Amino acid sequence: MEHHFYWVRLGDVPQWLLETPTRDSGEAFDEPWMFADGRVLEEPGRMKAQISTPGEKRAFVFSVIEKAPIASQAIANVFKTLAPDEVQLLPVSIEGESERYFVVNATKVVDCIDEAGCREVQHYPEGSFTEYAGEYRWIYGLRIDPARTEGEQVFRLKKFKTAFIVSEDIKNALERVGNLGVSFERVTGPHEPR
Repeated sequence: MEHHFYWVRLGDVPQWLLETPTRDSGEAFDEPWMFADGRVLEEPGRMKAQISTPGEKRAFVFSVIEKAPIASQAIANVFKTLAPDEVQLLPVSIEGESERYFVVNATKVVDCIDEAGCREVQHYPEGSFTEYAGEYRWIYGLRIDPARTEGEQVFRLKKFKTAFIVSEDIKNALERVGNLGVSFERVTGPHEPR
């Protein structure tokens, strides 16, 4: 049986929008994109996230700018159960909410992009952003090679850390929890006809 993987993205559903988490004092982190960097983070201390745009509260969302994955306790439990060695669950309070939330930090980066299988791959223009040399600017119709995922269930992609990838088992478990503010784009197997 073929095992699929999915790119988890902000869903097109009515929902609240959350700011990137900050220190509890409101001070921004030196690297606010660190929650999408695919590495183990030092304990950041108490964090909070402001509501950028009020709307329907969801159990799993991404912050609006740096795309930090933010999850309810029920969603965090899925990650803790199915991928305990592949994520850090960092507590974050959300303004006006008593329920516990967590930043889901994927700590693994896997080199498994199937460039030939992608619909369109965009590289940064040569000499434009030296800090992004060799990385992808954007990928349409992303495809990964499941044989190169090293058995991981949750990870970021080498040279395209924007993508938060989960296994089919994790996707199915998240959908069972429900009330998601995310969507799942399959990144394995043939492309769907347009």
